[in-house]
Amino acid sequence: MAAVTVSSTFLHAEVKPNALFTDGAVLQRGQAVPVWGTANDGERVSIEFNGQKVETTAQGGKWSVSLKPLEAGGPFTMTISGENTVTVNDVMVGEVWVCSGQSNMEWNFNATATADAERPKAKYPEVRMFTVNKSIAVLPQAEAAGSWVACSPETVNGFSAVGYFFARDLYQELGIPVGMIHTSWGGTPAQAWTSVEGFEGHAELKGYQDAAKSIQGMDPAKPDGKFDQNTASTLYNGMIAPIVPYAIKGSIWYQGESNSGQAKEYRTLFPAMIADWRAKWNQGDFPFYFVQIAPHKDMSPEIREAQLLTLAASENTAMAVTTDVGDAEDIHPRQKEPVGQRLALAARALVYGEKIEYSGPHYESMKADGNKAELTFSHVGGGLVAKDGDLKGFTIAGADGKFVPAIAEIKGDRIVVSGEGVAEPKAVRYGWTNVPDVNLFNKEGIPASPFRTDVD
Repeated sequence: MAAVTVSSTFLHAEVKPNALFTDGAVLQRGQAVPVWGTANDGERVSIEFNGQKVETTAQGGKWSVSLKPLEAGGPFTMTISGENTVTVNDVMVGEVWVCSGQSNMEWNFNATATADAERPKAKYPEVRMFTVNKSIAVLPQAEAAGSWVACSPETVNGFSAVGYFFARDLYQELGIPVGMIHTSWGGTPAQAWTSVEGFEGHAELKGYQDAAKSIQGMDPAKPDGKFDQNTASTLYNGMIAPIVPYAIKGSIWYQGESNSGQAKEYRTLFPAMIADWRAKWNQGDFPFYFVQIAPHKDMSPEIREAQLLTLAASENTAMAVTTDVGDAEDIHPRQKEPVGQRLALAARALVYGEKIEYSGPHYESMKADGNKAELTFSHVGGGLVAKDGDLKGFTIAGADGKFVPAIAEIKGDRIVVSGEGVAEPKAVRYGWTNVPDVNLFNKEGIPASPFRTDVD
């Protein structure tokens, strides 16, 4: 953990900031910044930072203050005083994002396809990452174990690869400090990252809420095998609650493989989790950008569809499509740079106002015309393109519901689809298989998501 300097030895009354407020921290610019920690009950605590001084009194052993919105810059020093004084050094102000999910977010930089070429260039001392240590809990916890690490060729190997490439691109465009709070755990489902309250109002998720409630009375020191990192709410309690309400700009998310067998349920669960985080942070509908599952022999098209449908179900979301950077035999594709880049495109366009296309073609509507189906799209950018040859990956069906391979052609900003033996088209599908072989992009080089017009 990053060091702090303690100037006195009143250990019986030691004022202490939360672990997030340690040397090298990045604070969010442009909005109120909560700062909190522990002290003796009734102890008077003051926080000084960049010309601001805020005071409070600890209650129940805890204290919390809010700094007024800050401008980007640094390094600054934060001084926290009570009956002792804590000095936090090298604090930057910039943009802070949470990166979370399962193994493809946890996957470190060193194991990516471009690691050797990128490592010598990873000299970004104003890009910092706080990696939350893995922890499960039966109740929401107050403290996250971890430390802030500045990015360098010597430290980048331990960074989340997707988190690094996202932060790198933001830093290169914005030129201000970027902080990533990385909190992920491989092989875990979305229900584990959702609080017990987050399941409220969803009858189909009641089983998860019941499971989360059933462990609340257990002794966390004596788990007796009844809960683990896959149990509902355990990762929210252990790895999300401790970082709330740290001021953030938004979140990026790479998860879904562990829910692929319950794709229909994920249509409800995933938006519920997003809404839950937003409610807990109390920062409104902050940006939440996620990665669609890459092609893999065990990943059904239905789980990708559930992620696609989340764009309409949840405000202020965006999705990075990865049909061109998957590996049919490996659930951990090594090409993480395009993933981080595409997430960063969304942030650059939607948060930071760049006039750029951030998404691949997005299916909008279908109209039958004789024996052909005409499809319209949003996010066509500079125009629709078939990468490396004719369009592929389309199938079409008539009233009998039998899908056959289709011929698809780009006609301006639309695609016309037909198939042998289909006189009156009723439905079209694209990339509707575990390992889609597809090539629809826009001229900006961003792939289209798999989809079906006959969503059930």
